[in-house]
Amino acid sequence: MNQQAATPRTAIPQRIATDVLVIGAGSGGLSTAAGAVQMGADVVLLEDGLMGGDCLNYGCVPSKALLASAKHAHAMTAGAPFGVEPVEPEVDYARAMGHVEETIRTIAPVDSEERFRGLGVTVIRERGRFTAPDTVQAGPHTITARRIVIATGSSPLVPPIPGLDTVPFLTNETLWKLRERPGRLLIVGGGPIGMEMAQAHRRLGSEVTVIEGGKALGKDDPELAAVVLERLRAEGVGIEEEAKVAEVSGPEGAITVTAEDGRAFEGTHLLIAVGRSANVQDLGLEEGRVEYSPRGIEVGDDLRSVSNRRVYAVGDVAGRLQFTHVAGYHSGVVIRSILFGLPSKARQGHIPWATYTDPELAQVGLTEAEARQKHPGRVEVARFPFDENDRAVAEGATAGLVKVMVVKGRPVGASIVGRDAGNLIGVWALAISAGLKMSQVAGMVAPYPTLGEASKRAAGAYFSPRLFENAAVKRAVRLVQRFRP
Repeated sequence: MNQQAATPRTAIPQRIATDVLVIGAGSGGLSTAAGAVQMGADVVLLEDGLMGGDCLNYGCVPSKALLASAKHAHAMTAGAPFGVEPVEPEVDYARAMGHVEETIRTIAPVDSEERFRGLGVTVIRERGRFTAPDTVQAGPHTITARRIVIATGSSPLVPPIPGLDTVPFLTNETLWKLRERPGRLLIVGGGPIGMEMAQAHRRLGSEVTVIEGGKALGKDDPELAAVVLERLRAEGVGIEEEAKVAEVSGPEGAITVTAEDGRAFEGTHLLIAVGRSANVQDLGLEEGRVEYSPRGIEVGDDLRSVSNRRVYAVGDVAGRLQFTHVAGYHSGVVIRSILFGLPSKARQGHIPWATYTDPELAQVGLTEAEARQKHPGRVEVARFPFDENDRAVAEGATAGLVKVMVVKGRPVGASIVGRDAGNLIGVWALAISAGLKMSQVAGMVAPYPTLGEASKRAAGAYFSPRLFENAAVKRAVRLVQRFRP
């Protein structure tokens, strides 16, 4: 995995005064440090683990790299409709994990200690702990700061399942150490991480069963989630819903997960993927007079601590949406406040997210159910299926749908399932962020043939009944045609 060498820790105590102290070198912390120092602030950055945080080392980057390997393996078995004889791929799991490692290694310099020192940031590879509201101890160093940004991220949530303390299990942090392919992988948790890793490992040759206490992909629109789940089941992934785990047992290589209703599942490996827990432990938050809960630091919409006005929180530890791009967005919010004293608040209604299964699943704003609850009687839903998109038909990627929730002519949410949904959602994220009207999206010219036309066609579908089923419009057209010279 990523072997970032830390600068040797010095034993010489130092007292440091700075403008901005950032605790944590994940996405939010690095963005904050880079932005602040390049605008002229004195910045100290603390990190006692790997530079780049969870996203680079354990999350977004390695998972997408493994999904890419799995995609290549799957393509070898799925070419018949295109005139390509299917063959069984010979999967070298260790080399697939080598691709993961190389991907991390390639990206790591962007997040490295050397780069940030070059920008002018004082990087200290020690854990920070508050000793006063404006002071943090980091190894032998005592740091006093005008503003402190907590960016410590989150860690895999390990639930109190009976027997789990005696059974070997994996999380998204330890999965990447594997070099032998799991024979039968059990995954507890049917959210994005669980489903992505389920499909990846099934395509790489493992038997996979997902065990979910509620509904798999339960936070997404159920109509669109069903498209993804149907594909995974067709590929051989077992998905057991409403299966709340009662206990786990067994030694390495022979693990049993038993549900409360008596269902039992056997496997060689166990992956726990039930969510994330904010990293608020061992930070001395009490001494810093920083209020917190298991969800994270208690902050207002300005991401400022409700109890210590010197302190801000960004990313997962801020107790809001837990995505890398949200951490980057948060950093922009706090930089405006810290450096320029401008009022700045974090919003969530325009934040998109995606699950990178095949097909992908993406969302921005309100789902249909949420929109109807928030705007009763005022929601119109515009839809366009991928099987009417020429590019999707040409590529055999017709399992998909764009669905847009509209109130008074403006989109308040968009849900997409299908190939490249994570890219396609960007148009709707922009539309919602900028307060655009559906007419402006419908007026967009998309190149032909592209999947991007699906968004334009969905916007057009909103106007179709107004134009083609409107008697007044038809009368006006007839009058124009009759009297126009």
